[in-house]
Amino acid sequence: MKAIRTAALCMAALATSGTAARAAAISEELHATGPEGPLAGTALIAGSKAPVVLIIPGSGPTDRDGDNPMGVKAASLKLLAQGLAANGISSVRIDKRGMFGSKGAVADPDAVTIGAYADDVESWIGVIRERTGAPCIWVAGHSEGGLVALAAGQRDAAICGLILIDAPGRPLGKIMREQLRSNAAAAPLLPDAMKVIDSLEAGQKIDVSGMHPGVAQIFHPGVQNFLIDLFAQRPAKLAHAYDGPLMIVWGSHDIQVTKPDYDALAAAAPNATTLVVPDMNHALKTVKSDDRAANIAAYGDPDLPLADGLVTAIAAFIIKDR
Repeated sequence: MKAIRTAALCMAALATSGTAARAAAISEELHATGPEGPLAGTALIAGSKAPVVLIIPGSGPTDRDGDNPMGVKAASLKLLAQGLAANGISSVRIDKRGMFGSKGAVADPDAVTIGAYADDVESWIGVIRERTGAPCIWVAGHSEGGLVALAAGQRDAAICGLILIDAPGRPLGKIMREQLRSNAAAAPLLPDAMKVIDSLEAGQKIDVSGMHPGVAQIFHPGVQNFLIDLFAQRPAKLAHAYDGPLMIVWGSHDIQVTKPDYDALAAAAPNATTLVVPDMNHALKTVKSDDRAANIAAYGDPDLPLADGLVTAIAAFIIKDR
């Protein structure tokens, strides 16, 4: 396992790659073919021969910038794209099928599977290669997007390598149980929520109409087929099967995807480059306090920069393995 523990190595690698002076990156709207309509994304082109990263957002109604209407306004993926551009790396960050700019791609955004999202990755790779001339595309997935990246990596696609950022390493049902149990505010939901997770893990839908309103909202009937598919995924197994360049990144203050997930991925892919970013939370921001409220507050602050060392480490990995 090739571990990067500080930003010094990253900066040294970049210093030798001619990144001192960069022309301004060009931002443009880009579209790919979806099932029923176009998929939409933002390309940030750093140069005609620059490597290109496709950035996949995380779970739920999360947009191409990494934000969602439930209070997440950290602009994490937008800042990641801008940081990569400053290091001479182009990117395309995307809206998932059925959501935001990709709303017309499917009628129901909940009628999806991880495999369907991987189909969209393949569609994007074709479009990006045509637009940029790049022989292959790097794929970076944040959170659930890391699972999508791993699924796409199992296919015979023109993928240079994968970058998993705060991605799950264990079955998602187990992670969801831990998330709920670690949040004191979720205590009233636990009896019903555990029952629902048990059922979905067994591949069975369940009637939530008489359950706690919070549980009925999280596990509403329209999303249960997707959750059954999601809970059946085995991220570590996918990481073990992937034989291309792989980077696994985790923040030490992530309260959603925890160290056992990072450890599971790292153990499954011992040749991967690994990075633990000190004090980084799930929104990719630095949080010095162990206080949960302070951690969550950073999710809503787009003015906070990304955690130190994150962008330079990813850029160094791409440039080194290019």
